[in-house]
Amino acid sequence: MAKISVIGICGNSIFMNVDHFHEKGETLVANSVHEEIGGKGINQAVACAKMGAKVSYLGAIGDDNDGEKCKQTATDFGINGYFAVKKGLKTTFAVILTDKNGENQVTGYRSAELCTEDVLSFEEEIANSDILLLQHEVPEKVNEVAVELANKYNVKVILNPAPIRPIPEKIAKSVFAVTPNEQEKKAIDVNRFENVITTLGSKGCSINDKTFIKAIDVKPVDTTGAGDTFNGVLAVCLANGKDIETACQYAVCGSGLSVTKSGVLNSVPTKDEIERKMTNE
Repeated sequence: MAKISVIGICGNSIFMNVDHFHEKGETLVANSVHEEIGGKGINQAVACAKMGAKVSYLGAIGDDNDGEKCKQTATDFGINGYFAVKKGLKTTFAVILTDKNGENQVTGYRSAELCTEDVLSFEEEIANSDILLLQHEVPEKVNEVAVELANKYNVKVILNPAPIRPIPEKIAKSVFAVTPNEQEKKAIDVNRFENVITTLGSKGCSINDKTFIKAIDVKPVDTTGAGDTFNGVLAVCLANGKDIETACQYAVCGSGLSVTKSGVLNSVPTKDEIERKMTNE
């Protein structure tokens, strides 16, 4: 069984469906509202778990009700959750608007955050992993220490560089693959990375600008979390020994299926659902 470690954020999210996004000064009335736990880290951890992997997740939470919900969510999906509780601080919170075309806009608030000591306490989990999956929703120093530990134990690292920020050379030269979207790719020097897997939304993805994987044909309902599904599925496939092209085919299919449902965690497909779709395509 593949073993994946994920470091990232977890918090509460409010989802609202609207006809269109705000114009300047405009007040909108949502068509529906939905609340669930989310964040790139926990979303990707759930995607890994639904692919059948053994998953360890490290995240920071506040000593509040939303933090307890994060713990319960990890338990519900069979994830080994390691939560650093930051007393007196609030758990991450986000509001997501989705328009009639399935596109989304996200506004987040972060208070409780990981520190390097939290990562060091997670060393054994990293050491026993096939893949370490990271994003930019934690402090840079947290990722730097995590990458150092992964390199110490010869664990492959996948970095999802979202949201956009500069990537230190020590990280760039140490990751196995970086997974930007088209906008994020413009902000990094791709020549520094061993593998660049660019997600292209409804067009699929590209591998090192040489191989292109076509997206599956679906009608999008909600694109929130599609990139997280892509990264989780990719990580598990690579951990299971699949080559990059095959892993990307699974990841593109998984992210495509995820946009056909509202919300995030329940829209993430299982391994069986992905394989059935790939067989029927």
